[in-house]
Amino acid sequence: MNQLKLFNKKIVISAAADGIGWAIAQACMKNGAIVYITDRDVNALEKISKHELYQKQFYSDVVNTNNHDEVEKYFKSIKDKTDTIDALINNVGIAGPTGKMENLDLNDWQETIDININSHFYYTKYTIPLLKNNGEGSIINLSSTAGIFGFPLRSPYAASKWAIVGITKTLAMELGEFNIRVNAICPGSVSGDRINKVIKAKAESLGVSELKVKQDYKSYVSLGSFVEKEDIANMAVFLLSKEAHKITGQVMTIDGYTERMS
Repeated sequence: MNQLKLFNKKIVISAAADGIGWAIAQACMKNGAIVYITDRDVNALEKISKHELYQKQFYSDVVNTNNHDEVEKYFKSIKDKTDTIDALINNVGIAGPTGKMENLDLNDWQETIDININSHFYYTKYTIPLLKNNGEGSIINLSSTAGIFGFPLRSPYAASKWAIVGITKTLAMELGEFNIRVNAICPGSVSGDRINKVIKAKAESLGVSELKVKQDYKSYVSLGSFVEKEDIANMAVFLLSKEAHKITGQVMTIDGYTERMS
């Protein structure tokens, strides 16, 4: 009997050529999944395509996720490979601008909303028929603790991540009759380039040192440290597995228990 939790499951993951997305993809493949990866970063996709360990377990394509026509074309290409998909992981998202709302640039606001919300809509819209063909399935949306607590100086990001929580709960109710589960993962501060850029931007906005901002962020967390992308990946594998077959409409926070955000 095969002990791999996701053996032969076919999983689509957006923005998965590096960071959290690639960590999730690797965790899924380690558990036997076949993964369909998209990203707009050609160089990152080329780099992972040389990963010998997973050569036969994933397909990778360049897709601008907030371009509806590209996403629609991509899913047509998936249908040439398979009639069914077991799961979708909406990982795509950007940090967006830092600053008070009255000072934000309109284009920066629109870009954040377009990528962080509309991309999820496009991917989900075209995945649902494939999940229904499968007779069951799972959708995981990457939100953020900013979508629960709010996030001063990051209003477009918080707005977009709050929306993802609402979409998750709504879809769970819409798709339950088809045995399709929908959950959200809300990471807190995750170690890596993205949080470093956020810290730098906030430090510049407040006129304080990056070290001060980083120490403040960590002081809000009960465990006193940022989480790792592998922690997010482990939760994703659990939610995709049989062990989570009765879990839907839930918001799974991985943040070491964030007490407040300011």
